[in-house]
Amino acid sequence: MRRDAQRNREALLAAALEVFAASGLEAPLDEIARRAGVGNATLYRHFPDRAALVESVFHDLLAETRRMGEEARTSADAWAGLTGYLEEIFAGLAANRAANDLMTTGIQGVASLDALHVHNRETIDILISRAQQQGTMRGDIVAEDLLFALAALGRVVPASAAVIPDAWRRYLALLLDSLRAQAARPLPAPPLSPDQLGRILHDLGPHVDRSS
Repeated sequence: MRRDAQRNREALLAAALEVFAASGLEAPLDEIARRAGVGNATLYRHFPDRAALVESVFHDLLAETRRMGEEARTSADAWAGLTGYLEEIFAGLAANRAANDLMTTGIQGVASLDALHVHNRETIDILISRAQQQGTMRGDIVAEDLLFALAALGRVVPASAAVIPDAWRRYLALLLDSLRAQAARPLPAPPLSPDQLGRILHDLGPHVDRSS
């Protein structure tokens, strides 16, 4: 890549990171090009659609989140591994609105994000199973139960962070305490299936035109 093209690409990635972090993944691509000091044609020459730009901007973040999941899986105390993993993720959701969009909704077309969602579900499933075996988590919880609750809590994090930055810590703690074995009470309805959860997250949004 020529030096000027490389500079343009780096400027676009830096601008996209700023704009997405402040405004979420629905932010106009025109604004990203303007902030990078290039035209729209230059943006699309480097990134043919929104998904390609998101893939490049958040590659390192997604890789780091996967690493955190791998580390959590190795914890001898599954409950500690699960709570530590979720606290790290939510700290990221509070700091970066785009990270919140990535982790709590069903955005399509970003290959590394799709892989992370699969890996995250596997991590949650492994830690739930081990915590139940260790007697620290109630036995009627499945991964979809926790993922649904986490998505609901995660979507209010940007608004709450603007008022009280660490408010999410209180509500995540309340959520996790409800999963402890000693808190178990009969649940009134069956859990969601993986397909049902996926449909809910997709409908939650954000709904953006990947090409604009």
